[in-house]
Amino acid sequence: MAQTIHRDAGDFSGGDLLGVRRRLSAVESERLSVVDAGIESRIATRALDAWNRDAFAPELLPDLVELGFGDLALSGATHLYQGLAHAALARADLSLSALVGIHNELIIGMIASFGSEKQRDTWLPRLRSLQALGAFCMTEPDHGSDVAGGMETLARRDGEEWVLSGAKRWIGLGTLADFALVWARDASDGNVKCFLVPTDSPGYTATKIEHKIGLRIMQNADITFDEVHLPAEALLPGASSFNAANDLLCVSRAWVGWQAVGAQQSILAILRDYVMGREQFGRPLAGFQLIQGALAQVAGNLALSTSLMADIARVQDEGPLEMAQAALAKATVTRLARESAAIGRDAMGGNGIVTDFGMAKTMCDIEAIYTYEGTHSINSLIVGRALTGVSAFV
Repeated sequence: MAQTIHRDAGDFSGGDLLGVRRRLSAVESERLSVVDAGIESRIATRALDAWNRDAFAPELLPDLVELGFGDLALSGATHLYQGLAHAALARADLSLSALVGIHNELIIGMIASFGSEKQRDTWLPRLRSLQALGAFCMTEPDHGSDVAGGMETLARRDGEEWVLSGAKRWIGLGTLADFALVWARDASDGNVKCFLVPTDSPGYTATKIEHKIGLRIMQNADITFDEVHLPAEALLPGASSFNAANDLLCVSRAWVGWQAVGAQQSILAILRDYVMGREQFGRPLAGFQLIQGALAQVAGNLALSTSLMADIARVQDEGPLEMAQAALAKATVTRLARESAAIGRDAMGGNGIVTDFGMAKTMCDIEAIYTYEGTHSINSLIVGRALTGVSAFV
């Protein structure tokens, strides 16, 4: 007896389960369609090979520029469009999404907001076309969640120069970037400040971190600064204290939430296609109740995540996003993505642990976004502090 296939209303095939995309203007909706098509045809399949080789993929940069990712943060688009575009790229590859997000939210964002006129004129045109890349250097070998108060990298004045000493860890593109934005504590006043450091400066050494299980296209590095001499104008004038980083880190947490949305879109699509095409016990996997339950749970997590992030975008369009709001979104949506990946991997059995089928790759990448831009635990504590007025950490 032939199996009956039921078609329900809504874009369940495209992952927009509650029609969030319909909130875009006609112009932005059409623009996003072009981005979706370009990512599918020019990015998605080529990214897997680079991921498997643990290699950067410079050949993809021109395509990312053409699709508008070189200067998305300066494009004037709504936050909802920007978020959905980030999700579309994350759906294809979270590594490239990490590169693009850090490039827009932290590198371009820092220079545009806090750089000098000379720094903006020198770097923004090249950054917008991805002809130059920057590295954002904050985390240290011994200081991650507590880096604001525990930062050990030092900057001291020596006549008309600054001299940097110290080390950073987990720095994206640290071995490839043209310059690094380095946060260091001023030895004279104790304030944490940001410096633009050309990566060919004597004393700058970057070593690739090997053996990562996730975000393998994004090349992370350990960096040391051995008495790196910089001119006085290397200081970003608007970043003379750590407070300058807070707004950017807040926005960056929101972007990671959109990464988790894209990852869950990928999980749902991979799992649905797999169970529709594979048979066990003489019938399609899609017809088994346990499999349909798994699909429904992944779809529910995706719908919750997308709706939450769409509301975050609304808050951003209406006014400043508060850190507790960003932390709530980042912690919640990456947790749901992690849960969805585990469900998808289990439903695919042994084929869920090889990258050929996509699920294992996405699952490993989610482990990284669950942790970076504030770990799940730290973001949860930020929310708890907002709820109670009592801080669980210094």
